Amino acid sequence: MHQSPLWTKTKSMHMTANGRTKRTIVIGGAPLPDVLDEAMIRLVVDGFYDEIRRDDLLGPIFHNGIHPEAWPRHLAKMCDFWSATLLRSSRYEGRPLPPHLAISGLGVAHFRRWLKLFRATVRRVCPPEVAALFMDRALRISHSFRLAVAFSRGETTMGIDPILEKDL
Repeated sequence: MHQSPLWTKTKSMHMTANGRTKRTIVIGGAPLPDVLDEAMIRLVVDGFYDEIRRDDLLGPIFHNGIHPEAWPRHLAKMCDFWSATLLRSSRYEGRPLPPHLAISGLGVAHFRRWLKLFRATVRRVCPPEVAALFMDRALRISHSFRLAVAFSRGETTMGIDPILEKDL
């Protein structure tokens, strides 16, 4: 599969002014913006799931799948996921696909709405270059999950095209 140039990743180390070593994450030939940190990830996750819970299409799925007392744990896990995905932390321990496979009737409309809400959140919370990093990853995750859902149902995946941001 062709990797987007935005997601060609490397890690490098350099010395800071105080003599400490700092890891630099390079994506697409450019260092990850310093403004992208755990606090920003938390703002994105909290803002996004606030929108999800109010949404007419996606809200019921999440309300049925996550009990009210489990939300703090779910949000922390999603922060770990995005931290691992973007900051290369190693906190996330999980398998994000199986819960999605268990959702009856999950289809393109759900993924499209997920992406629209996610895009609105990252555009509101993040500077444009960081919002683009989040969206590039979210679009790829969405496509991967759509393929996996179809495959798990025994459906053909041949006609499943990626949802493009310009089409949201």
